[in-house]
Amino acid sequence: CVTDQASCGCCLMQQQIHRMKMFFNMSLNELEKELTKSKTVLNNIRSRSAFSVALTNEKNLNCFGPFRDDKLIAYKHVFINLGDGYSVDTGIFTVPRSGVYSLALTIYSDAGSPGNSLAACASLQVNGKVVSGPRERNMQDQEDSATIVVALHLKAGDKVAVNLPIGCFLCDDNSHYNTFTGFLLYATD
Repeated sequence: CVTDQASCGCCLMQQQIHRMKMFFNMSLNELEKELTKSKTVLNNIRSRSAFSVALTNEKNLNCFGPFRDDKLIAYKHVFINLGDGYSVDTGIFTVPRSGVYSLALTIYSDAGSPGNSLAACASLQVNGKVVSGPRERNMQDQEDSATIVVALHLKAGDKVAVNLPIGCFLCDDNSHYNTFTGFLLYATD
């Protein structure tokens, strides 16, 4: 600023404008950071994925199988289907987002009476390939159950299902002995 009064007022005005510009730029940067955080949180909420289903919700004990061929199990009773990744029509969970998922499978069967053949078995599959499978075949007891829990890295679009192998059967009622559950532990994309 020059030494006369007119230039001093102009100089003060320029300094004030510069300070306001700095303040608004700082505020804009902070708002942009908050917007980015909010978009990330919203994306994480939208991509939440969890399902838990049971074979049936019938009052009386009914058995599924045995069949002459392997058959995908379509669990009909839905406890939760967050993200709508599980289809009750096909029995397939389609992975919505790449990440590490926890998958659990519990099976139960009832041979009807002691001494009858018991074949409680199923296989957890990803894209048609067996990952794991509880299996109990014997004639020693009337009832049997088994559970598996695995953590798997899955890619968006992968198909996860439970297969009932030839000769196996599962029995269930509204006590929900047979369940299939999965949820996203953390995303990797």
